[in-house]
Amino acid sequence: MKIALIYNIRHVKPSLSDQRAQDEAEFDSLETIEGIRKAMEIKNYKVELVETNTKTFNRLLALKSKIDLAFNYSEGIAGQDREAQIPSMLEALEIPYTGSRPLTSAVLLDKARTKEILSFYGLPTPGWKLIRESDLRHEKLSKLLDRALENHISFPLFVKPNLEGSSKGIFNDSVVSSRKELLKVTQRTLKYYKHGVLIENYLGGREFTVAMLQEKGRWVALPIIEVRFDELPKEMHPIDSYEVKWIYDSPEKEIDPLVCPAKISSDLVKLIESTCIKACESLEIFDWCRIDIRLDGRGEPNILEINSPPGIMPDPKENARYPRAARTAGISFPNLLESIIKSALSRYK
Repeated sequence: MKIALIYNIRHVKPSLSDQRAQDEAEFDSLETIEGIRKAMEIKNYKVELVETNTKTFNRLLALKSKIDLAFNYSEGIAGQDREAQIPSMLEALEIPYTGSRPLTSAVLLDKARTKEILSFYGLPTPGWKLIRESDLRHEKLSKLLDRALENHISFPLFVKPNLEGSSKGIFNDSVVSSRKELLKVTQRTLKYYKHGVLIENYLGGREFTVAMLQEKGRWVALPIIEVRFDELPKEMHPIDSYEVKWIYDSPEKEIDPLVCPAKISSDLVKLIESTCIKACESLEIFDWCRIDIRLDGRGEPNILEINSPPGIMPDPKENARYPRAARTAGISFPNLLESIIKSALSRYK
């Protein structure tokens, strides 16, 4: 089979001082893309590399008669619906591809829209309030926050961009405990991320992430990972902030925050798995995704967000969560990619 591997390349290493590095946090290094390509070639797939940019449509058009399937590992080009852009191109060109359809891809990037759908289906997610830049045309931010505190949310709170992944715009001070802190962090986040700020109730329970894989239309949860924060400095909040994900959890620091499989009761395993399966079905996700979970004060798993496509850095030193869960399940990296490909082939018959 001939496969087009579609991806984005990161040109700057993660850094707290470089805004461009933070902007590219969702993208991948050339080493990661090469690792994915080599793993596919181990399974005897012929791979065409397609970097995502404004010329991607023409590149895919030229490849249409030469490929059987596209492996969509792209974050898109730009804009609030960017993760729908590559699936839309592939739909228009009638090229089969891995992953979800354009609508689902756009919704999953939008944390507030995802939470609305989860709530409609009765799936637990922390209470939230969305602040858009357009809201500020009619009312001051301070008044919007006061109304949110009265009717929707309560301290402590977690402030983050609504339309970003890979912990972009989430820092240690994104957990706030006062109105003054809330106003400061919300203003800063709105300055850099114009598509809205999500303010949600902060849950202090244990955190998990679940790699989900579809097999012949049925969802399977790989071994659950607990994300631990014990090794962080005392001043750091136990959250997956940009500092934690890209600075502390790096090969150079030699810190491993992941416990896989998570040391939890079988009842909690079943509850987390059933919650994740219902989320995948409710949002009509295809093939694979990774779901971040936190326990609330009653020990109930709440969905924080859904990553599709999730990161799959092949180097174990990088601590990518999805490959870590697969390795624990006894699935090699080449076999993991083949499972995703087979799921898509099964859907396209």
